Amino acid sequence: MNPAFSVVFLTTLSGAGQGLLIALVGVEAATRFGLFNAGAVPPMFYVIGAALSCVLGALGLLASFFHLGHPERAWRAIAMWRTSWLSRECLALPLFLASTFAYGLAHAFASAYTLEVGVVAVVASTVLFVCTGMIYACLRFLQEWATPLTLVNFVLLGCASGFTLATASAAVLATTLVPSLAVAACVLTLAGFVSRSASLARNARLRPRSTVQSATGIHAARVEQKSRGFTAGAFNLREFFHGKTPETLRRIKWTFIVAAFIVPFGLVAFGGSVRSIGVSSVLLCAASAIQYAGLVAERWFFFAEARHPQNLYYRQA
Repeated sequence: MNPAFSVVFLTTLSGAGQGLLIALVGVEAATRFGLFNAGAVPPMFYVIGAALSCVLGALGLLASFFHLGHPERAWRAIAMWRTSWLSRECLALPLFLASTFAYGLAHAFASAYTLEVGVVAVVASTVLFVCTGMIYACLRFLQEWATPLTLVNFVLLGCASGFTLATASAAVLATTLVPSLAVAACVLTLAGFVSRSASLARNARLRPRSTVQSATGIHAARVEQKSRGFTAGAFNLREFFHGKTPETLRRIKWTFIVAAFIVPFGLVAFGGSVRSIGVSSVLLCAASAIQYAGLVAERWFFFAEARHPQNLYYRQA
C-alpha cells in the first residue's frame, strides 16, 4: 500500500494522546488506593496532561482531513456506523476528546468526581483503539493486517508513547512519579517491541493467496506479464503501491526498531533512575520525541508492508 501521511499522523498522534490519558487516570487511581502520596501530585499534572492529550488528538483529527477528497462532506463518514469501523472511529474520536477535556476541567475546578470522569475517558480511549485497529485488522484480503496482532500493536504502541510522554511530564510537574511511570513506560515499550516483532516475523512467512493467474483470469501453468496495458499514471498505481525498493523498506524497518523501541527504552530507563531533575527531564523529553519519530516510521512501514492483491496486475511495468 502507499502510506498516506495524513493517516500516519492521525494514528500516531491520537494514539499517543490516548496512552497519555490512560497514564493520567492510572496515576490518579493509584493515588486513590494509596500507592502514591496525593500531596505529591499537583492538580496541574492532570490539567496539563489532559490538555496535551486533547491537543494530540485534535492534531490527529486535523491531519485526517488532508486524506479526504471532499473535506466538506466529512460528516457523512458517520453514516455507516452500524457496519463500518471507520464510521465508528469517527464517532469515538470526538467522544474521546470531549471526555478528556472534561477530565482536565474536573481537575482544574477541583471536582470530587475526577476519577469517575477519567474512567469514562479511558473507556472512550479503549473504544477508539479498538475502532482504529479493526479498520485494518478486518481486511482479510490484506494478509499483513488481518491478524489480532494489528489491534494489539495499535494499543501497545499508543500506550508506550503515551506513558513515555507522561513520564517526561512528571519529570517537570511531579518528580515523585517518575520512577514508577518510567518502569511502566519501559514495560509497555518492551511489550510493543515483542508484539511488533511477532507481526514482522509472521508477515515475513506469508505467501500471497492470489497469483498472476487469478489476477488476470488466465489459468495457464506459466503466465508472464509484459505490460500493465497503459503507460500513464493511474489511481491504482498511486494508492496501492509505494514505489520503494526492498532495500529502502529494510532500512525503514531497522530505523523504527531502533528509534521506537531500543533508544527510548534506554533513555527512559536511565532518565527515570538519575537523581538530577534537569538531566532526567532532558533524557525523558528526548525519549518521547525520538519514540514518536520512530512510531511515525513504524506506521509508515505498517502501511507499506501490506501487499494489495491488485498489484499483481497493475504494478508490472
